[in-house]
Amino acid sequence: MPHARNRNPSPIPEVTWDTGLKEMNETWKGAIACLGVAVFFVMTIGIIYWQVVDQPNKNWILRGTFSGLIWERRTHSLVIQTLTEDKTYVEIDVGNVGNPDIEVPFVRNLCWLNKTEFCYTWDSVAEVKISLEVNEDTETECYSMTWAPVHCHVELKDCFSMTNVSWYGGASVRGQTWPINDQNATMQPFVVSDLKDNPSGFGSALERYFLGSSGVAVLVSPDIPLQLGVDSRQQFCLQSLPSMERLPLQYTVCVARDVKAAHQEALQQLSEHSRELPNTKALWLPFWKLLANVDSGPKVERELRTFSNRLRRHQLGEGVISLNEHSTTLLSDMDHDYLNSRRRGMSKRLTRDLPLVKLLNISITLSPFLGVDTTQFHTSLVDGTEAYWLSLPSASQGQLIPVMSQWRGKFCVKLNITNPGAVSWFLDRVGSLQAHLGMEYVMLEGGEGNLFEEQALRPPQVLGGDKYITHLADVATRIGDSTIMTAGTRSSHKPLFVRMTPLQSDWSPMGLRAVIPSLLHHTLLGYNFLIPDAVGGSLSGDLVTDEELFIRWLEIAAFLPVISFHTPPWVCGEDQVLNLTRTYIARHQRDVVPLIEKYAEEWQMTGNPIYRPMWWLSPSDPVTFTIDDQFLIGDEVLVAPVVEKGAVQRDIYLPDGGFQWQDSQNAQVFDGGTFLQDYPVPLEEVAVFLRRS
Repeated sequence: MPHARNRNPSPIPEVTWDTGLKEMNETWKGAIACLGVAVFFVMTIGIIYWQVVDQPNKNWILRGTFSGLIWERRTHSLVIQTLTEDKTYVEIDVGNVGNPDIEVPFVRNLCWLNKTEFCYTWDSVAEVKISLEVNEDTETECYSMTWAPVHCHVELKDCFSMTNVSWYGGASVRGQTWPINDQNATMQPFVVSDLKDNPSGFGSALERYFLGSSGVAVLVSPDIPLQLGVDSRQQFCLQSLPSMERLPLQYTVCVARDVKAAHQEALQQLSEHSRELPNTKALWLPFWKLLANVDSGPKVERELRTFSNRLRRHQLGEGVISLNEHSTTLLSDMDHDYLNSRRRGMSKRLTRDLPLVKLLNISITLSPFLGVDTTQFHTSLVDGTEAYWLSLPSASQGQLIPVMSQWRGKFCVKLNITNPGAVSWFLDRVGSLQAHLGMEYVMLEGGEGNLFEEQALRPPQVLGGDKYITHLADVATRIGDSTIMTAGTRSSHKPLFVRMTPLQSDWSPMGLRAVIPSLLHHTLLGYNFLIPDAVGGSLSGDLVTDEELFIRWLEIAAFLPVISFHTPPWVCGEDQVLNLTRTYIARHQRDVVPLIEKYAEEWQMTGNPIYRPMWWLSPSDPVTFTIDDQFLIGDEVLVAPVVEKGAVQRDIYLPDGGFQWQDSQNAQVFDGGTFLQDYPVPLEEVAVFLRRS
């Protein structure tokens, strides 16, 4: 029998594994799958936790020497803080760019090679570039921010928080407040408008500059169309205009140790030109409004003589008698008649009367408007000088068609301020009036608003926004340093006076209570040489009958650059009002004007305002940030008038700066930082304190 070979030489018995291995593999596969799902689930939870909970809410974008820019992921805000994070300068809500419901980490710096720049493309909507500049000499750091839309018709909007920050600057409004935190303004073009026609708009003075009490200054690019909105006690917002041109939103944020230092740094950036003084002779003279409702030049002359005689009879001294535009036009027409009559050797009365006008110190009022029913306008259409008026070319023949508007209830055209021939014609007209009327002071009104944009017309590039006012200020400077403008923007360095917005004749925030906030607003923006509204208010045009209101208003006006009157004191009250008017005019000339002239030199050199808020002497004292019924003249005189009806006492805060204050009435001395409660201020007095070292 053949021998059979053993197939398994191993001593270990052969075992069959197939069935058990198959069962084990199925079990392990299920376990491994479950483990994988669990690990994936845990990782997902971890990532979500890291994104939502564990990831830091703040990301540092840029760091300076003492401050840094932070991105707050949850609130969609850019925040400038100290590096130690113990002080917040400003919080800027940029959540309006892109989708505010999507959390953006905002940490990928596309300019990572440069430690002083940050670049990022936001949600494929806008590109942002932020540059940091450190000035070690002034201990300030400035963040220049540019938002550029990626697509057409993108609306860019950045909002600055008012939480724990008092804000100043911007534009005048009806019912001016100091600070601006209590104001409300719907989003609208940030240009100067006539508050009589547009009470909810922005008035003069206006600058693209905002100052925060935390030591922050915001300077907005001057050449880009801008809209502004203010939400009371919450925020103010800068917004670009959506357009085919993809206009950017540009501004610079500077931070410093306190509000005063921030303002002084901003002044250096705002001061592109040397500052010039206007004719300070005007500070010594009260301005008297001539209320003449007449219809001819000779009647205006008669009213002038009568009013001038009354001023002398009541011993109110030398002053300037102000004529409105209607009276100026009547005198101008009379001057024309007089010149013609002299050539014919006629009219002895006119020859005799005109020199009497030249003996008076008057101011006239002119505007860039011309009635369409006047000979001058019709002549311009005939002789081919229609380009002297703001015009648009016709679609068919390309001829210029003047744009019509209304001014003082009449249909008018407006001077093309960019046309050299038109400007020369206007200056010749002013020169002729100066030669034949002998007036020194000229008020230019009517520069507010944009004639094209008000009628939904596209303006020339040189006249976009409120550039008309800037050009008009150039013309005013050529007229002389005694010219008064009713609007000011980007012209605070020019040798001009600016008139305050007219106020209501009452005790409200639209009336007396707005005088000091308006004063501080103007001077902060550089407009120190201002003509305040008339004693008692002039908005309604009616005479003031409230004797107490007249006196309290007079007491404030005596410490302002110029005292102006709409209501003559002999109309408002008895001998008490007349006597007080004489007293405060004399006090203004004796005490206030020399002080203004002293600090005018400082303003010319440094830009520091002549009239200063309480925080100027104590810039780290939060109490001073909201005081709106006191002001300083320079660093040495504190004025605290009464602005409440029936009050004969008031609370006064004396800022601390390592010095004392002396009451000018009773010589009492108080330490800085003292709060005087219910301090007596009788009706015929105003609380004035002199600084003592």
